[in-house]
Amino acid sequence: MNKRERVIAAFQGKETDHVPVCMWQHVPPEFWADDDQFVKCQLDAYKNTDVDFVKLSADKYFGWPAPVLDGITSAKELYDIQPLGADHPFIRGQIERTKKIVQGLNGECVAIYLIFAPICYLRLQIGYDMMMKLIREDPEAMKYACNVIAGDVKHLVRGIIEEAGCDGIFFSVQNAEENRFTYEEYREWITPSEKPVLDYANTLSSMNAIHLCAWEEIPNRLSVWADYKAAVVSWSRYIDLMDIQEAKKQFGCTVWGGFDNRAGTTLYTASREELEEEVRKLIEQGGKTGYILGADCSIHNELPEERIRWVVEAARKI
Repeated sequence: MNKRERVIAAFQGKETDHVPVCMWQHVPPEFWADDDQFVKCQLDAYKNTDVDFVKLSADKYFGWPAPVLDGITSAKELYDIQPLGADHPFIRGQIERTKKIVQGLNGECVAIYLIFAPICYLRLQIGYDMMMKLIREDPEAMKYACNVIAGDVKHLVRGIIEEAGCDGIFFSVQNAEENRFTYEEYREWITPSEKPVLDYANTLSSMNAIHLCAWEEIPNRLSVWADYKAAVVSWSRYIDLMDIQEAKKQFGCTVWGGFDNRAGTTLYTASREELEEEVRKLIEQGGKTGYILGADCSIHNELPEERIRWVVEAARKI
């Protein structure tokens, strides 16, 4: 199998010749201003690590650039939010930059692109504290704003897949920490704007992954995402405390993970021989069907790319 064949088979839940590996790091901020430098950074990372496929970064395009969100103080202001439109630089910039990266990959591997859930884009603009203040003040106003954002995110998803040439998206959902919302609150306030984005992506591609992010290091209320469907689930093994076979059973599809992404853990500190042994154990647990070797979330930039390549090379021996 070549890289594309291997990863497509893994996404489809079919047996692979060896377990594919994909880990990712954020692009350093000093490369964000120049698209050519950004593209080179992403392509160099792929070449240096030799991962089986790439999860492309949305760095620079995080907070939602709606004017109403600048200095917002009350939930009622959310009703003033307007769609950006498909031609807005926030959307076009991501599509054009990603297209250059995909062209640079020259069809060698699968590429999927990071798309945040609508409320995540909003939170990245105004911060957690303000997000919680506004949603508690007027949940309907927050739902309204997130639905407006969702309409624009669909433009982005379509452009990333149909124009930039990505095979699918990496849909990052957050905010389901057990101490943040009840099940009922999440499903009433947040699900209506984020699940339709994923469902729409699934009409465009069968190569989408959903990332159940746990970057706050608090366990997620996973039940809120039970009906969110994608070919692959990227889960947080070390925060949500769910091993590979448990994850396979829970999600009913291919799962992606295995390593702790946090600094000071095995990926950062183990010798090459110890890393190879950990890879062997993970693949023994996951098998060569329905499993992709990765990490809970993004890898810190302090980790030498060589260490990711060690994991890749170890997986290819098994």
